Amino acid sequence: MEKYNDIDRFPKGTASYNITDGCIVLEGGAFRGTYTEGVLDALMMNHINLSCVLGVSAGAMNGLNYVSGQIGRTIRVTLNYRHDSRYMGLNAIKRDRGLFGFGFIFGELMDIEFFDKERVKNSPMRFLAAATNCETGETEYFEKNGDVDIYEAVKASASLPIISKPIKLNGVEYFDGGCSKKVPYQWAAENGYDKVVVVRTRHKDYRKDLSGSGMNKLIKKKYAKYPEFIKSLEASNSVYNNDCDEMERLHNEGKIFVISPSEPLNVGRFEGNPDVLAGLYDLGYSDTIKNLDALKAYLGI
Repeated sequence: MEKYNDIDRFPKGTASYNITDGCIVLEGGAFRGTYTEGVLDALMMNHINLSCVLGVSAGAMNGLNYVSGQIGRTIRVTLNYRHDSRYMGLNAIKRDRGLFGFGFIFGELMDIEFFDKERVKNSPMRFLAAATNCETGETEYFEKNGDVDIYEAVKASASLPIISKPIKLNGVEYFDGGCSKKVPYQWAAENGYDKVVVVRTRHKDYRKDLSGSGMNKLIKKKYAKYPEFIKSLEASNSVYNNDCDEMERLHNEGKIFVISPSEPLNVGRFEGNPDVLAGLYDLGYSDTIKNLDALKAYLGI
C-alpha cells in the first residue's frame, strides 16, 4: 500500500509524564478530527498533558493516543491508511459491518503502528469515551479501567447510525456519543474540574442548520424500536447550537478555554484528500501554538 509521500515531516516522539490538572473535552467529526490530532500533538510537544480526557467519536479515538503519549501517531495513521479498505471501505464493511474497520484499527493496526496500551492502562490520566444508550437516548461515559473494555467503549462512541452497527456494552446497544451530546463540556465542571479545555472541530461561528424537514425517514424506520434514541438524535442539532453559544460565552468569560479552527472549514467528515487532511492537522497545530501562552495562563502553568 502506498504511503503518504511527505509523512516524515510530521513530528514523532513520546510525551513527557508531566500532568496538568484539568479536563480536555474532544469533539468528534470523523476526519475533521484531524484538526484535533494537530492540537494534541502540539500540546504533548509542549508538555501539556491534562489529567482528564473526555472524547466523543473521533475525539475519543484521538484521546486514546493523547493518553498513550505517542506524538505523531494519529496523523501517520490517518494519512497512511485513509484509503486502506481495511481501515475504511469494502473490507471494513465485510469484516465489521460498518464503514470503519474497528477490527483492524483496534487489532492489527495497533501492532503495525505500535500503540502503547500499557501506558494507557497505567497512566494517571483519566480517559472517558462518551456513547449514546440506544434504549434511553442518554449520553453515558465509560472510563478506562472500569467495568467495560475501554476499546469497545471507544468503538461505540464512534459508531455512526446507518453506516455502522451498534456496539453492545453490558448487553445494551450504543451508538456514537454525538447522537445525544456532541460536545459534553458540562461533564467536566459537574465532576469537579475547575479548568476545562474544549477542542472543537468547527469554526467558532459554525452552527447546525435547523431548517430541515426533520429526522431522516430511514433512521426513524430502522431504529423504531428505540424511540428515546430517535428523540435524542432529533434534538441533537439544536442542543449543539445552544452548547456552542454557551461555550463561546464561557470562553469569553475565562471560565473554559476553547481551541477551534481559526478559519471556517470546507472539509467533509469523510474527506479523502490526504493533502487537505494534512493541512487540517497543520491548522490544529498552528492554532494551538498561537494560543499557547493564553492556554498556559488559563491553566496556571
